[in-house]
Amino acid sequence: MSKNNFFLIKSTIEFQFDSSQLRDISFNSFLPEFKRLQTKRSKISIQKTDYNTIIFEIKSNDITAFRASVNEIISFGKVITNSLKIVDNS
Repeated sequence: MSKNNFFLIKSTIEFQFDSSQLRDISFNSFLPEFKRLQTKRSKISIQKTDYNTIIFEIKSNDITAFRASVNEIISFGKVITNSLKIVDNS
């Protein structure tokens, strides 16, 4: 934490999938974007679990950086949802 910040924001977001295959495809599709999201003000970690889940952990030094990180993860979730809808309808 920098000397100008008085707190640290921590949060966890979980995406649960119907199968490990969907989890793995989603996880691998997010990895190229993952490095871009690491900043001095906000760090995101990502992990797969045995329960068909991807867990994102966010640690931010300020509200603005936290919100930006959450928005990126939500946008990723929307891409996954829309992609699955396209595949399901074909």
